[in-house]
Amino acid sequence: MRRTKAEAEETRNSILSAAERVFFEKGVANASLDDVAKAAGVTRGAIYWHFSNKTDLFLELYNTVTLPLEDMIVRDTEQPAGEVLSVIEKSAGDWLEGLAADEHRQRIFTILLRCPYGDDLLPVLEKQQEVDDRHTVMLDNAFAKAKSEGFLNGNWTAQSATKALRWMMEGLCSEWLLFGRRFDLAAEGKDGLRRLFGSFQPVPESVSAAAVS
Repeated sequence: MRRTKAEAEETRNSILSAAERVFFEKGVANASLDDVAKAAGVTRGAIYWHFSNKTDLFLELYNTVTLPLEDMIVRDTEQPAGEVLSVIEKSAGDWLEGLAADEHRQRIFTILLRCPYGDDLLPVLEKQQEVDDRHTVMLDNAFAKAKSEGFLNGNWTAQSATKALRWMMEGLCSEWLLFGRRFDLAAEGKDGLRRLFGSFQPVPESVSAAAVS
């Protein structure tokens, strides 16, 4: 009997859901398509109907979420220079809050952090690097815009501000996901962002003059 499009989509989603659980529990390198098929309640052939191999399945799973900077940057680059810093800070805080509340996203990022990225999974790493490079350029441009109009402290370059923000976000997420969620990601993350972005703010001329005298 020929399956309907809706049934095929349901099977595909079941496979992706099972892959998420299996990859999270066993790690991508140690998990097999047989493991995924068993967890999904389908045959190995059903997996091959939707995905060409484990790498293809992993890539599709990866595509179900955005990276730590991906949905954070979208709203930032077109802001007036005077609002760029506050908008990026709020977006970063919102992203951390969203991660803390989204178990699906937490599992996917944990899988990505644990993945050894051997030759068969190299396409996933290459895609991450491609997205990472694109976001770095976007953030560099946003911070450069703020700096060009005097809204970024002279101690920072656009590039160093981008790196500091990225390292902070990636470090927070990695530590929280890999070491038992030992702190409040949203609250402490936002506090850290507030302090970081406070250092991005230009020093008022009166304060600078007082420091020199």
